[in-house]
Amino acid sequence: MQDYTGLELSPRKAEYLKFLSGQGGSAKVSDLAGHFGVDPSTVTRTVRELRGEGFVHHEPYGDVVLTGFGEEYSAFLLRRHRIVGLILSHYGLSGEEACEEASRIECFISRKAVNKMCRALGHPTTGLCGEIAHDTLCRPEAVASHGQEKVS
Repeated sequence: MQDYTGLELSPRKAEYLKFLSGQGGSAKVSDLAGHFGVDPSTVTRTVRELRGEGFVHHEPYGDVVLTGFGEEYSAFLLRRHRIVGLILSHYGLSGEEACEEASRIECFISRKAVNKMCRALGHPTTGLCGEIAHDTLCRPEAVASHGQEKVS
């Protein structure tokens, strides 16, 4: 497991990783371009940067595939979104509103802060939009009980 703060990526790059995760860890450049409404050349440029940072594998004309670190990091991104959404829902926002607002602010929230929020919420297992897998730094006993490291 690589160490990271959770603040390494721009919001757009983070969205690419979350999209890839939702697609089973890989997608075509054209799928990314269609989903985000951008030209394939824009996707290729961003994917090249993500590859250089160790988040994805990509060969010309091949699928964009999350690396092990990319999978771990995208799991963190999903976890952060779900924790932030839960926090916002505690302050009266509907599930949809909390999800939208979480998407706007989550890129500014560190892994350390997410872990503290998770502890304060009692290590929830379900967020507004899915299961919350726990970070080894936040809740090592939950990871140990599953017999594997699972960071999100």
